[in-house]
Amino acid sequence: MRGLSYYPCFTFSKHQNMKRQELQVAALENGTVIDHIPSAKLFEVIGLLHLEAERSAVTIGYNLKSKKMGSKSIIKIADKFFSDDEINQLSVVAPNVTLSVIRDYEVVEKKEVRMPEELIGIVRCDNHKCITNNEPMRTRFHFLGKDRGILQCHYCNREINLSDVKLV
Repeated sequence: MRGLSYYPCFTFSKHQNMKRQELQVAALENGTVIDHIPSAKLFEVIGLLHLEAERSAVTIGYNLKSKKMGSKSIIKIADKFFSDDEINQLSVVAPNVTLSVIRDYEVVEKKEVRMPEELIGIVRCDNHKCITNNEPMRTRFHFLGKDRGILQCHYCNREINLSDVKLV
């Protein structure tokens, strides 16, 4: 992918018969780290955030071991900070990622991205008769809860499973 940089650097310890493997990635001076991305969603997140057009350094870790998830992916973006709208879009694709804001090599803010109760202008309604598909207006969906994983259109009441959503 043009615009993305991946710098793997593996070191092996000769003293442990090359069984120990470490991934070393340069520290981020300023920017954002998106962690705990389900590996199956990594490329969707890259596309959603338009990282292929990013001009600053982007570091991607794919299928990394995780005690919490089994395997995960991570993205580090230098000199990039996300708006609330971008974070809300991210929550639709990967709702439980951890977002860390880095300034002067220090984590100044860390939060788990959660699905907001209401999504405006993010998800497309799949009901072709819905007013949002026939008039110039923003979509509006209500999140019906993590246990159900369902979004409901505010205008036509169509329910859409999170795994089937299409972004605007």
